[in-house]
Amino acid sequence: MDKRDLGLYFVFFNEIGIIEQLIRTLLEAKLPKGFLISHFAVLNHLIRVQEGQTPLVLARAFQIPKTTMTHTLAVLQRHALIEMRPNPKDKRSKCVFTTATGREFRDQAIIDIAPDLEAVSQQFPMDKMSKIVPYLTEVRQFLDSYRDEP
Repeated sequence: MDKRDLGLYFVFFNEIGIIEQLIRTLLEAKLPKGFLISHFAVLNHLIRVQEGQTPLVLARAFQIPKTTMTHTLAVLQRHALIEMRPNPKDKRSKCVFTTATGREFRDQAIIDIAPDLEAVSQQFPMDKMSKIVPYLTEVRQFLDSYRDEP
């Protein structure tokens, strides 16, 4: 592939990065004082992907240091949004589970950003979005598996 052709791929990912920053700012403005998108993201990940992951697995999923994840989990635990339980496999490590309060927190954040999503839906109808989302999912799945390759 010609290097000039790679420019399209850079623009594609650059646009996604800008979109991510814009939606992050919108969502963080809706979260209760003291909460960050990282707190929402962990709750959303646990609910969307799988409950009961260890802090190390979560840190790897978010591609951040374990100490950063430990701090994020401590904030969530302090607010009773998650609970840590002994890992049934080894009894030494802990596994992370959302609480009912944590699920309500996540659901409320989604409700609170609904007016912003409504504004987006006015500009970009569902038929357009339903064509884009599968491609984005495919790119995410590729990149997710690509990062784990040696």
